[in-house]
Order: sequence, then structure tokens, then C-alpha cells
Amino acid sequence: MISKPPTIKQIAEQLKLSVSTVSRALHDHPGIGLTTRLKVQKLAKELNYEPNLTAVFLQQGKTNTIGVILPELSEHFFSAAVSAIEEMAYQRNYTVLIAQSHDDAEKEMALVEKMKNHRVDGLLVSLAKTTRSFEHFENLKRFNIPVVFFDRIPSIPGSHTVSCNIETGTTEAVTYLLKKGHRTIGMINGPESMLASNDRKHGYIEAMSKNRLKYDPSMIVNCDLSETGTRKALQQLLTHKRKVTAIVTFNDYIALFVVTALKALNQDVRDIDLISYANLPLISYLDHRPVASVEQFPFMQGQKATGILLDLLYNKNTQSADGGAIYKVVIESQLVEDSSLKKAIKVLK
Repeated sequence: MISKPPTIKQIAEQLKLSVSTVSRALHDHPGIGLTTRLKVQKLAKELNYEPNLTAVFLQQGKTNTIGVILPELSEHFFSAAVSAIEEMAYQRNYTVLIAQSHDDAEKEMALVEKMKNHRVDGLLVSLAKTTRSFEHFENLKRFNIPVVFFDRIPSIPGSHTVSCNIETGTTEAVTYLLKKGHRTIGMINGPESMLASNDRKHGYIEAMSKNRLKYDPSMIVNCDLSETGTRKALQQLLTHKRKVTAIVTFNDYIALFVVTALKALNQDVRDIDLISYANLPLISYLDHRPVASVEQFPFMQGQKATGILLDLLYNKNTQSADGGAIYKVVIESQLVEDSSLKKAIKVLK
């Protein structure tokens, strides 16, 4: 039979002291005499007493736990961000509770409720691709649980966000292709509801405008970021009346799907130059790699988002009176050419 862990009450009974005296003695309270303190601490050690963290947390009004909700931990981008989050949380004596939405808005909503019920002190979130309502995050304000969004961020007024400047990164990417001689450049974009998809679209239009070229809306095709959705989007570009010679893909995984689909269609993959986003290690293993990838610095995003959340937790009065966002960090993206892929992460991590 497993014995129950010793309690402060047991120590108090054995030493014929009050529970409050024992508690203060265990915390080296100066109001308790040295002899009593040593006696209490000696018995606590003999009994292998450990403080009830739940009771301590309830007394302090915090659990020293940070919740993290992200789409897929299996994606290198998010695992890199989590590494930074855990590293910073550990330094500040915080535990990290991680959950995956698997890009499902309903599951994301359920996870937010679970995190609230587990009494996390704060929440770090990268949105699911199907999230269109943000009420579940707004409700956390009633429980004084701050939320910091990173990478996939919402358009909520007054929200704390960390993101990469995808718009300028896209402008740079499309301009790069134009300088290589491409004039018919397609884009396989994400769902229209995602802020990141709009940033990519605006960056594409800006590049065309800067180079005095007419923007053709049919060159940008939205998809659900699945392999099937990518295949359909690719087919739409390939059957376009204008011959596509380059494609900007939403991320490195979409680039992989495109290469696979082109091979299945018996089309020479060398006929189309690709540019992707995230600069993940996986692209170095492709036999037809993107000519460049837009680095989004996930480790840095994780660091900055965690730093903001910890600041919010330690400084409860940093929110402005009008509810405006105090923290809105935008990291500049970097176009990394194929010959130097992955070097940017090592330099800036």
C-alpha cells in the first residue's frame, strides 16, 4: 500500500506546534525562532516532506504555467519556436503546457477552455488555419489570462503579437524572380481568412507595381494548405492561358507538394522555379529545391513572444487605458537563396 505524502499538519502534531508556525518555519520566516525553525526543518527532511505546490499556487494566485497552442508540433517551424519558449520559460521557473489544434478551429476553442481550466497564467498561440472567430480568446480577459499570438496572428484590435514581415518578404521574393527573367509568376496562397495569406498577396501586388507590371488576380490561387488542395491549385495555374514559369508557394511543405504533383503529371520540374517560405531543413533534401526561401525565424519569434508574455505576467499594469496593443513586434524576413539555405537560422538563433 502506497503511503500518503507527509503534510504540514503531521509535522505540527508531532512537534506540538501550530500549522501556521510550521509553515512559517519551513519558509525561514524571521518571526520564528532559530531553534524552532531548525527543529521543524529537520523533521520535514526526515519525513521527506515536499510542499503541496497546488496549495502554494492557489495561495499565490498563479500556477507558474504557460500554455502553448499551435497547429502542428511535428512541423519543424513550430518545434523550433517551442524550443525557444521552453528555454525562456525554464529560466524563469515556468512550466510549459503544449497542445496542438491540428489546424482545427473547434479543437482550438476546446483547448483554450482546457488551458483556462488548468489555470495557466498566460497563453502563447499560433492560430489554426480555419480560425475565423476570436471570441474564445477575448473571453480570457475575464479571467485575467493574457494571450500573446505569434506567427499566425489575428486581426484583433489590442492584441499582443509577434510576427514576421511576410509582405516585404514576398515583395523581395517576387522581385527576385522578375530579375531572373520570369514574367508569368503564379502564387499558391493559403486560405483567404488568414492574415498571412493577405500579406503574401499584398507583397506580390507591390512587387508587380514596383516593376511596372500589370497585376493579374488569376495568378494567385488560394488553397487549404493540404496536399489535395495544393494539387488543385497547381492544376489551375498549369492550365492558365499564360504559361507559368515560376510559382511562389505558401510554405516549404506546399513546395514539396508541388514538386510531387509535377512529377505525377510527368512534367519536368526544372521548367518551373519555386520560391517558398520558412526555410526549413526539409527543402535541402528535395531533388528540385526552391531557388530561394523566405526565412521567418521561428526561434526568434518564440523568444520574443515568451518575453512579452512573461512581461505581461510580471507587470500587470502594462495595458493601456484605451485597450490598445502594447506589444506588436514585427521581425523582418530574409530571402535566402538556395546556395545559402539554412545559414540564416544558425546565424540568428
